[in-house]
Amino acid sequence: MNASELVSSTARQPRSAATDANHFVLTFENNRLASELFGQFDQNLKLLEQRLNIDARPRGNSVSISGDVIATNQARRALDFLYERLQKGGSVEASDVEGAIRMAQAADDQLSLPTLERKAKLSMAQISTRKKTIQARTPTQDAYMRALERAELVFGVGPAGTGKTYLACAHAAQLLERGAVDKIILTRPAVEAGERLGFLPGDMKEKVDPYLRPLYDALYDMIPADKVDRAITAGVIEIAPLAFMRGRTLQNAAIILDEAQNTTSMQMKMFLTRLGENGRMIITGDPSQVDLPRGVKSGLVEALQILKGVEGISVVRFKDTDVVRHPLVGRIVRAYDAQYAVHEESEEALDR
Repeated sequence: MNASELVSSTARQPRSAATDANHFVLTFENNRLASELFGQFDQNLKLLEQRLNIDARPRGNSVSISGDVIATNQARRALDFLYERLQKGGSVEASDVEGAIRMAQAADDQLSLPTLERKAKLSMAQISTRKKTIQARTPTQDAYMRALERAELVFGVGPAGTGKTYLACAHAAQLLERGAVDKIILTRPAVEAGERLGFLPGDMKEKVDPYLRPLYDALYDMIPADKVDRAITAGVIEIAPLAFMRGRTLQNAAIILDEAQNTTSMQMKMFLTRLGENGRMIITGDPSQVDLPRGVKSGLVEALQILKGVEGISVVRFKDTDVVRHPLVGRIVRAYDAQYAVHEESEEALDR
């Protein structure tokens, strides 16, 4: 462990009569890092208290933790992981604390999880470039990042705010920096303009930029802005609408198709068959946000059905619990999903 641990009691009356209670003190060697770990005004410890229903009381470079046995052990693993992150030169934000809590909880709920070293410490998948290191914040992100390393074609499917697109771009940037690929190709179906972009002002890049802004933002996070701009000018990073992929073979490239739920069946088949030698393809989308005309089947939905079980293809499905934006976003997604479910049940009842 990175923190020495003093166990004061393991048999107190619990907050919940159903489980035992636990109490111990964690002491961290480096006072400065301990202060960063606890957060300004101990905000990180307060977040642990809220999420895990424990009591965390700091004193100097130590923290006294008490509460439910399982929850306190989750807090210990989360704090140990975050302290190790600080030791390696990283930082700890509220979102990192949330991620560590989620992973610690998953370690108890899902003993087969690749990131679990039972009851010991957390080990999260990460993506690194010279500018930034990103670590998984949920078990599904962990599985997604591992799939990106392992498979040549990965589908990341699920609601907004789960990190599908951001992690795809980060992985592509990592591959480019490693020299594993020669270029990055970013594409999205420009549904709002029917992919007939000629009436928009500017050159091709300027026409499609509004649709690809989320992908740009992720690249700028992982690669210095001047290098991104030079790479775009040199064609090392290529931005194009989906229609312009037709007839090409994409070799030695990391290819990202975002908002794939808005592809038609023919567009999806066309895109999938562009994959060339040493190509890595990442397809992201949310089947619940299809903007295609009524009656047109989503190419993403169809591909997930047709390609189920095909060797070399990995599908990672995100849920509302994987939302890493504002916590309210997760609640919004759950509310909409519940409403859609009621609507679908009503339609099925009418069809009977």
